[in-house]
Order: sequence, then structure tokens, then C-alpha cells
Amino acid sequence: MNSQSLDILGIGNAIVDVLAPVPDSFLLDRNLPKGGMSLISTEQAEALYAAMPSGVESSGGSAANTCAVAAALGARVGFLGKVAKDQLGEVFAHDIRAAGVHFPTAPLEGGAPTARCLILVSPDGQRTMNTYLGACVSFGEDDVDEAEVARAGVVYLEGYLFDPPAAQAAFRKAARAARAAGRQVAITLSDPFCVGRHRDAFLDFVRHDADILFANEAEVAALYGTDDFDQAAAQAARDVSIAALTRSEKGSVILSKGGRDVVQAAPARVVDTTGAGDAYAAGFLAAHAKGLPLAEAGRWGSIAAAEVIGHFGARPQADLKEMVA
Repeated sequence: MNSQSLDILGIGNAIVDVLAPVPDSFLLDRNLPKGGMSLISTEQAEALYAAMPSGVESSGGSAANTCAVAAALGARVGFLGKVAKDQLGEVFAHDIRAAGVHFPTAPLEGGAPTARCLILVSPDGQRTMNTYLGACVSFGEDDVDEAEVARAGVVYLEGYLFDPPAAQAAFRKAARAARAAGRQVAITLSDPFCVGRHRDAFLDFVRHDADILFANEAEVAALYGTDDFDQAAAQAARDVSIAALTRSEKGSVILSKGGRDVVQAAPARVVDTTGAGDAYAAGFLAAHAKGLPLAEAGRWGSIAAAEVIGHFGARPQADLKEMVA
């Protein structure tokens, strides 16, 4: 077995986030499904960006957010994701490295620009994401460094990256490399619309390649084709070793071969739900890397999620180590 020098290696979309508060009418006027994620073209991205009020710009992407939060909790973390060799790509690389995350992926030259996600935050804190994937879609098997995978205790895969066929092949390569090194594979479903587009492929990956599944109620329901949470949770428990299922203010349910743990949500003031699931996965995986019990991992996840929804942006602003202590 290769030596483990990382706790977590995330693989996902490398995106620059643009967050701005909008009234519900802004979504209605543009027929944007509240709380969802839509993939948009270059032209759509330019038009929507021009219509948005001023906001906050920062490096983002679901798995990248998880990696940054996990690093803030003291985990040793790496990230693989594709940016272009442009200004936003440099911003992304600088930001994620400044967060303490190892980022070795070579930038794309001569192709699409770095991806960006236009996040519209409504008054109730719900986020509606409009994503231009840009350079992200070029991520493929050649970008999966098997040596990087082998040195991480868990490889964490972002469901949003499942859209391009090349990325699905990359996921399977990463899973094979993790298996060969005796490591664990975790996947987050990311979004019910994404699951709906690739349900069969997701099911196959979860059943045959994943050890740990992260999903919220809507995502796990979409995966198993049922509106009954308990039924979907039971099926997840049969397919993976650990299923960490979040339920917003109801907290989370963690299912494993050892039983079922119900974890309360941490108290929070909801300002912006962007990155809540990403932060939960980060807290969970950071605690799991320390060998803590699953219920305690869920508590870390809940605290991390509560922190990031209390302000704009998906990266922590408080001392998470102190909060979980």
C-alpha cells in the first residue's frame, strides 16, 4: 500500500462563484427554478451576469468548497479540477492553495475559459445556481493522477462533475486507483436535477464503486425513484458502507452496517444556504479521518454547515476548529 499523506482528495468542478442577493421576482421573471442548478451557455452567462446586482466573487465549486472547509478543520487535503490558463484560473488556484489545499492539476491552454457559477440568493436564503462549466468539461481520465489518489485516505467525488462523459470515466479511474491502494471512495450526489439526468450511471457507481454516500433528502429520493425518505435511506444503506443523509433543519441521518445515528442540526441563522451540503461533507470527512465515531462526524458536519449558512459565501469565516472542540 502506498503511504497516506492526505486525508481527503476531492475531485470536482473548479469554478469561480459569483454570489448576489435577489428578490424572488428576479427568478420568476427569468423562469429560474428556485433552489436548483442549471447549466448555461456562454451567452446566457454573460446576460445573467450583466443583470445581477453587485455581489461577492470567490473561488468555488462543490468539492473545492468541501476541501477548503476540511482544511480549515485541520485535515490534510488535495483537490483535482480543471481551470483555464486565464485570470480567473489564477484566482481559483491562488484561493484554494491559500486555504491550505494541495492543487496540482495543470491548467487548460487554448480552450474554454475558467468556469463560473452565478448564484442568486433569495430573501429566505435559498440559492439558485446558474453554472457555465467552461474549462471544467475538459476534465478527463488524464487529469486523474493515480499517485495523488493513492496517497489520500478518501477520494471524494462531486456529482456535479458527472455531466460530461469524460468525467464519468475519470471517476471510475479514480475509484479503481483508490481500490488498488486500499482507500475509500466517497461521492456526493450534489443536486436532484443532476441525479435525474444520469440516474442509471449514478446508481451503478454508488452500488459498485462507492463506500460513502452524501446526499440530501431530494437527492437520495431522486436516486432511488421514491418520495419516501425512509425507503430511499434503506436502499442507500444496502448499497454503501456509510450513507450520510442531510435533512436541513431536521439534521442528518447516518446509516452504516453498525446501525443508524440521528444527528441534530446545529443552531444557525440562515443568510445563504450556498455550500451547506459541501460544508457538512467536509466536517464529516475531517472527523472520519481522525477515526471519530460516525455520530461525532455528523456533529462536525452540522456545525460546519451551520457556520457557512450564516453568511454569504461557502467558505468558513469563523474558527471551525474551535467550534467543533
